[in-house]
Amino acid sequence: IMGIVELLLLALGLSMDAFAVSVCKGLATKRLKLKHAVTCGVWFGGFQGLMPLIGFFLGTLFAAAIEAVDHWVAFGLLGIIGFNMLKEAFDRSCGLDDCGCEDEHNADLGVKTMFVMAVATSIDALAVGISLAMAGGVNIWLSVALIGLTTFSFSAAGVKIGSLFGAAFEKKAQLAGGLILILLGVKILLEHLGVIA
Repeated sequence: IMGIVELLLLALGLSMDAFAVSVCKGLATKRLKLKHAVTCGVWFGGFQGLMPLIGFFLGTLFAAAIEAVDHWVAFGLLGIIGFNMLKEAFDRSCGLDDCGCEDEHNADLGVKTMFVMAVATSIDALAVGISLAMAGGVNIWLSVALIGLTTFSFSAAGVKIGSLFGAAFEKKAQLAGGLILILLGVKILLEHLGVIA
């Protein structure tokens, strides 16, 4: 069962991809305005909240069929997502292939660009929603609210941080996010195996 602390850590881990991309946005934006931070926050926070909700309901459809191995599914999904975030942190500066921080295009806040980036950074959250359904004992509405609000806050802050300090925070953010998700996956597995209470 996930308590408020675990849910906050999960929200933090999931928000790191969006934070890294928001840092890029801030770095590429010549004249930063409040609307830049709010726009990134709404897009990334909204999708990061929506995706686990969809994943959770998809997961509950199949939960009964794979009840015997549900904890392994949750562990596997969180582990894969976490390791991918770690790999991305070492492979490139941003969380997305098309996210070149110095690129003028990266300052674009148009609907098409933001939609693509919001979906790309929230696909992981869809899988996490499925793993939440498998883990059981989770208040999905509280989870969604925390994930959405945390991502909104970090994305908005990321734009400002990017404009002030450049890309120094991206790699650290993705490393932290990946480690958090892996550790949460291990915790779920160990709880189900009875290793920890």
